[in-house]
Amino acid sequence: MSAHIVTMGRSPGVGVRFDDSLKTVLSADMESGFGAQSAWRQLTDLMGRGRIPADPASLDRLRALREVVPVATRIASARALAFARPPAALIGVFAEDEITVAAPLLRTASLTDDEWLALLPKLDAHGRALLRHRRDLPAPVERGLASFGPADFVLRYETPEPANDVVTPAANDVAVAPPAEESAVVRFAPPAEDVPPSEDLLPAAAPQPVADGGFQIADLVARIDAFQKQRDPNEPIADAKAEPPSYFHFDTDSHGVICAVDGVARGPLIGASLAVATPQGEVRVDAVMTGALRQRQRFAGARLDVGGHSDAAGAWRVAGTPQFDAASGRFLGYVAIARRPRSDEDAVPGARKLMSDSLRQLVHELRTPTNAIAGFAELIEAQLLGPVSAVYRDHALTIRRQAASLLGAIDDLDTAARIEGKALDLRPAPIAFEPLLTRIVADLEPLASLRGTVIDIHPMGDHQALSDDRALERLLSRLLAALTAAATTGERIDIAEAPAPEGQVAICFARPIALAATGEAALLSLDAEAEAEAGDRDGAPLLGTGFALRLARNLAMELGGELVFGEHLLTLRLPAADEPAAVQATH
Repeated sequence: MSAHIVTMGRSPGVGVRFDDSLKTVLSADMESGFGAQSAWRQLTDLMGRGRIPADPASLDRLRALREVVPVATRIASARALAFARPPAALIGVFAEDEITVAAPLLRTASLTDDEWLALLPKLDAHGRALLRHRRDLPAPVERGLASFGPADFVLRYETPEPANDVVTPAANDVAVAPPAEESAVVRFAPPAEDVPPSEDLLPAAAPQPVADGGFQIADLVARIDAFQKQRDPNEPIADAKAEPPSYFHFDTDSHGVICAVDGVARGPLIGASLAVATPQGEVRVDAVMTGALRQRQRFAGARLDVGGHSDAAGAWRVAGTPQFDAASGRFLGYVAIARRPRSDEDAVPGARKLMSDSLRQLVHELRTPTNAIAGFAELIEAQLLGPVSAVYRDHALTIRRQAASLLGAIDDLDTAARIEGKALDLRPAPIAFEPLLTRIVADLEPLASLRGTVIDIHPMGDHQALSDDRALERLLSRLLAALTAAATTGERIDIAEAPAPEGQVAICFARPIALAATGEAALLSLDAEAEAEAGDRDGAPLLGTGFALRLARNLAMELGGELVFGEHLLTLRLPAADEPAAVQATH
């Protein structure tokens, strides 16, 4: 921007300074696109920073330039003035523009109450909606925004135009009867003279257009009714969808190429070769068939996968028999039959492992941002980034606690996925029950106080289990947390030794009253949503009591033991540390 500052002498040591920046801008070319953009940027900058007054002439010039200046340039100018405290008149010009242009200034503008109240009527519903999200506006401005609620929050409805053009009848036209009401009598075409009329066989009259365009609804309804009367009531509406085939036959030539198919659509299968184990279009055969073809041997239980949407699509199990020429002994090909896999067969190899791996990947993607949120909340709570008010420290504490709860649920999901995928890393070692339970009960003290519950650990002596310390701690902590969260005020959860078979050690837990009358199947199916609807479940497991109990049961099985659901007790049995046979029972 070119600006000239001139000093004129009045007397020695005294000068008068004036800025002719506006004159410089106005003298530049504004006809070309580049010139208009340059003038827009200079005028908004000078006006927004108080270098020139926001008079009506300058504002009108901005409105004229706005028509030829691109939106991106206007948005950039608004962002540049976001924290420059531009005058209210300039903000009003930006507010007349699109919401993407006005938003940077409306979010940061600092005006007086009178200036805000004068600006509100000039804004559209989008601009006022943006202001409603600000929390620093004075009370009079908020009341002014509230007064526009009936206009901003109304759901507008524009009456659609009629489908038919309205025709005004001429003076000499025949008068048109009014439209038929719902109860109007349906008119049918008159029957032929030589055929006696029959109510069931009368065809519906062809619908005739009315004077105001279109057809009468009653005429169309009459034709549909007549069609229904003439239809054979025994005629099926549509053919029932045939059951998908459960098996099919196919033959191959001497090279293993499928040349005949019976029982399903031929298209996807004809031409596929048993000699190729890689995907062939929509068809994939496994190595069992490929190896059998090379040896000219029989095969059974081989996998065949067919893609697409035909009735041949899906997974199949195939058995085939080689055929030889009786005279020469030459190999002729295979005669094979394919069937759908039974429920006890794994149609897709590694499907369970793939699902487990996908869940573990999801758990990893959840854990990373949750750890970051918890860490930043801890920085705010400890004021390591600078002084923080007590209100925000309380918010940070709440966020940190909720993030810790979420991280615990994420770890539980990771453990469940590892169990499902047979990828749980266990390192058995002798572990004493009583010290471990004492530490877990101390961690659960806030939850027990919230529920008004007491957890009582009876003396257990020096009994030890041969188990993985991390897995056993997770098992006991999740089990005790679920029982404590289900208890009511005044209840006591007793933990004591229990009789166990030789080579095992057992402890039992008292079941809370809320869970005492529930069977094992119903107990394991309790989910978080059902518990939330039941209410009074403060501190309940984030993933539900059923998930926590299933996780504890599965962990006990992985550790070579079991979790037994009794009528009044839950009994955990694990391999004893002093028995050599227990080592073989663990993973």
